[in-house]
Amino acid sequence: MKKEMMKNYIKKKNYLGFIIMNGQNRVNIKSGSKVYIVLKKDQRTGKKTKGIVKDVLTRSSFHPHGIKVRLEDGRVGRVQEVLD
Repeated sequence: MKKEMMKNYIKKKNYLGFIIMNGQNRVNIKSGSKVYIVLKKDQRTGKKTKGIVKDVLTRSSFHPHGIKVRLEDGRVGRVQEVLD
């Protein structure tokens, strides 16, 4: 497996002990998952928004900028971190 692909499967813990997965692989993201996303308007700053996934919008299994999701409150963005 390529080195770039291997980093997508690495799980790590943040300072609170939550397991963090990056948001590039669709298999890591399910409806009801707690995630940090970047909204379209925040792409320049990289500001992250926390929420719970309602729908997964990206059809492919991998996306280099993050899987696009709709949160329960209706906001849409690309997943940067999965907290579940």
